[in-house]
Amino acid sequence: MAVEKFPVEASHIMMFARSIGDGNKIYYDADYAQGTEPGAIIAPPTFVQASAQFNSNYGLRPRIDGKGWMGSGSKPSSVQREPKPSSPSAEQASDSKGSRRSGGGGLHAEQRYVYHRHPKVGDVLTSTTKPGNTWEREGRRSGKLVFSESVTEYRDQNGQLVVTATSVGVRTERPVDQS
Repeated sequence: MAVEKFPVEASHIMMFARSIGDGNKIYYDADYAQGTEPGAIIAPPTFVQASAQFNSNYGLRPRIDGKGWMGSGSKPSSVQREPKPSSPSAEQASDSKGSRRSGGGGLHAEQRYVYHRHPKVGDVLTSTTKPGNTWEREGRRSGKLVFSESVTEYRDQNGQLVVTATSVGVRTERPVDQS
């Protein structure tokens, strides 16, 4: 997920910390934070994920342009019917008789963060995302498992690397065998 501009503001940090149930004063009390090692209010772990709210293509909320919901056509996914695929893909394949069968699914498998320094109030972060490593394993009930990384680098207004986030997804070759 790439974002052009993510301003780190004190109120954003405070609300994020409250939403995850972390009452540490370093996330909201400037006087307290000044006496700590960082010397200022800092953002809690995983805070950079909130940058999604500054991405106009974020798929888990309505589109900014008013043209429906991202990722589901024009309606929320709870009322949208899935489109019929026009050709076989990794998710759709044909059996030996030419009948369509469903493929496997995808899951978020892991998230890692490397902090080069704490994000703090006043930073304006930008991010770039690039593919990382890909590898395969054989599953017992779902066939081949394909793991792939997505690496997002968050840089401050001076171009300095602040956080590197690595997301790992996994796709299965076919639905899990229920037998």
